[in-house]
Amino acid sequence: MGYPDLGLFGPGSVTWRLHQEPILWLAGVRALFLQALHPRAMAGVAQNSDYRRDSAGRLLRTANYVGTVIFGTTAQAERAGQRLRRLHARMTAVDPDTGETFRVDSPELLRWVHVTEVESFLTVARRAGAPISAADANRYLTEQLRAAALVGLDPDDVPGTVAEVEEYYTATRPELRRTPDAVGTARFLLFPPMPYGLGFTLARPAWTAVAATAFGLLPSWARRLYGLPVPDLPAALTARTIRLALSALPQSMLHSPLYKDAMRRAARAA
Repeated sequence: MGYPDLGLFGPGSVTWRLHQEPILWLAGVRALFLQALHPRAMAGVAQNSDYRRDSAGRLLRTANYVGTVIFGTTAQAERAGQRLRRLHARMTAVDPDTGETFRVDSPELLRWVHVTEVESFLTVARRAGAPISAADANRYLTEQLRAAALVGLDPDDVPGTVAEVEEYYTATRPELRRTPDAVGTARFLLFPPMPYGLGFTLARPAWTAVAATAFGLLPSWARRLYGLPVPDLPAALTARTIRLALSALPQSMLHSPLYKDAMRRAARAA
């Protein structure tokens, strides 16, 4: 019996430690708010996706992709990356300002999506109280360069430390703005159609409260771009409360089959 394949990261990584936090689903919503501020990224989604009709399905597919990259075997992660690259290679969109047709797999857009995603994971975990030090934060971002390579990016062109992410945001901010599509996406994230007949239950206000928390955890400049410079302290306190509440639940309820399989492989390796 060979040595178990522990994937791209493994049990000694900050990535595995951070992504064991169930609160990270909140980070996925934060990343969507942030990504919508890039006009071309938003156009690429709006013109190639049925996210308004199948929002739950899209979120689940994205979560499964992230889970495969983080906790899957090396082969599983590489296959997931290949499928995503093939899908993106077929997609184009039209710039809402210039009318120019562009590829959605351009390095500029792939880099924006990657950085907003991993920075959101890191920020939400830390703001929610996860014990992630400054050194851990830098190590996490460096580890995530492997995930960037899967989608077709050159790791040398991707921010791999907290300081580099801040420099990247500073350089990119002139390209960002509140467009009608961005406002529509933000409204959709706050008040989506509820699946499975949950629209007339407490699930709707609960979701809106969660999405508002994700919005409140955005960088201050992003909240100002949306025209809602709300303070972030209430959102951070809410995130901490949610994390504590989740920690009281049976962990078997909170983790995916991919995570559980990764833990079994790690136990065999140990």
